[in-house]
Amino acid sequence: MVRIFGPLIGLFFAAALLWSFGVGVVQQIREPDPSTAVKDFHLAPKEEPTFSFEGPFGTFHNRQLQRGFQVYKEVCNNCHSLKQIAFRNLTDLGYTPAEVKAIAKNWATKAKTFDPKTGDAGERPNTPADHIPPVYYAGTGNPPDLSLITKARHDGPHYVYSLLTGYRDQPAELLKKYPDSKTPDGLYYNPYFANLNIAMPPPLTTDGQVTYSDGTKATVDQMARDVAAFLTWTAEPKLDKRKQTGWAVIGFLLAATALAYLAKRNIWADQH
Repeated sequence: MVRIFGPLIGLFFAAALLWSFGVGVVQQIREPDPSTAVKDFHLAPKEEPTFSFEGPFGTFHNRQLQRGFQVYKEVCNNCHSLKQIAFRNLTDLGYTPAEVKAIAKNWATKAKTFDPKTGDAGERPNTPADHIPPVYYAGTGNPPDLSLITKARHDGPHYVYSLLTGYRDQPAELLKKYPDSKTPDGLYYNPYFANLNIAMPPPLTTDGQVTYSDGTKATVDQMARDVAAFLTWTAEPKLDKRKQTGWAVIGFLLAATALAYLAKRNIWADQH
């Protein structure tokens, strides 16, 4: 009896699933999702430029990471925290211990202290062992911490680059098709942002906004590339080592596979 009803029950559920799927397809054809301003004008992150760390053989370039850190320090740090990174981690970017100590000591936001005996709170200069202090934003909204932003957004470095270079006036065709979609006062139009309107003013506005210590010309495009690369490093500082380990593992597996195949041929050579 089970042999008879088992397949029948399976066929019933399969038919029900196919029917519901078919109804959904028909309904979608008859009543497609309504067109919206976000659906029509939101843009995917730009594929260009390419970054040196992309691909299986890609690596970070310390000079670019240092430039990106400088952009974060002088521009982004006004609003956005970087709480997952300690000052001592900056040695991975090529800074010397003395330079890291100076960066930590001269950081604008000081480390918080608390004396449990007296209950007094205070401040002290940062040390290399401290994490970069959180930013206490005085304006409206809650700017996200940037430590893992390239992991939290699809196509992270390209998203950061596209967002920073994507501010523009609303296109006339958008306002013509969606008159109620005018960007509200206090917000800025950016087609790479999820709902097209973002509260953050354009952070990179003019060439030369940052003066690079290595002499690189600080165009808006260059600064956006550099800070996108730096934020990729903050999200995955061991990227280079992970790739190196991956290739070593692949090489070991290939060698082990070849040895196993040769062993099999040797052991079973006289078997027919």
